[in-house]
Amino acid sequence: MKLGLQIPDFTWPNGASALGADLAAVVRAGDQAGFDSIAVMDHFFQIGAVGPVENDMLEAYTTLGFIAAHTERAKLLTVVTGVLYRHPGLLAKAVTTLDVLSGGRAILGIGAGWNEEESRGLGFPFPSVAERFELLEENLQYVLQMWTDGDAPFKSKHFDAGRLLNVPQALQKPRPLIMIGGGGEKKTLKLVAKYADACNLFNGPDLERKLDVLRQHCENEGRDYDSITKTVYHILDVGENGEKSDELLAELERLNGLGIQVALGMVPHVHRPAVLEKFATEVVPAAEKLV
Repeated sequence: MKLGLQIPDFTWPNGASALGADLAAVVRAGDQAGFDSIAVMDHFFQIGAVGPVENDMLEAYTTLGFIAAHTERAKLLTVVTGVLYRHPGLLAKAVTTLDVLSGGRAILGIGAGWNEEESRGLGFPFPSVAERFELLEENLQYVLQMWTDGDAPFKSKHFDAGRLLNVPQALQKPRPLIMIGGGGEKKTLKLVAKYADACNLFNGPDLERKLDVLRQHCENEGRDYDSITKTVYHILDVGENGEKSDELLAELERLNGLGIQVALGMVPHVHRPAVLEKFATEVVPAAEKLV
């Protein structure tokens, strides 16, 4: 099993003036510890599950570019970009740029979006659920076309683009991987089966049912269920002194038994060097042995 380090919180002890140096140190340590990926949220305001809305929040793709410069091997992604925040042409260009400048390490994490507070706060449109899912499917179609040869136009209900020129193209072939976040059984998981390389689900009591629903959508779409990488969001908590390592490893073993291939989530106390050292010496090597 692979582990992904998500960094959702930037309100750190040394403050904003030291955040660049502190973040560089954390991602270098995470990269060296063997995390398969490093992710950030794509939000403009902090979300309630992490902290007060006024806490520090960095723009996602600028931050991923910074992280790319301080890492060598970990894949880079958002968990996940809401379709409300960027025109798909800009989104495809941003992920392509990240892929080129990182040496082929970008993943597109995408979802329908949900945070009305930050959207209204900054003046972004916040359409209905139905329209957000229309936008999600059209975004997927749009970026997939941008990652193919040629520069044909694209027209859909919400977009009318005259020339999908994308030069240089991404280094990954045939294109960067696409991960759709969310567990909606009627729409989200259907889009996973139709378009995505990976899903991202929450580690909740309904996880097994969500996987069964995804399997059925794959059958309906004529898609090989095993071709989709199954990832879950799970807080990777070893405790301040490693006292929760065994508990975390037991949960990773359970998830592995369900067919989960990647556990991705925040690491409490991530800015403390000893915490990531525990992952490097114990947790990542043990997780990699789960098959």
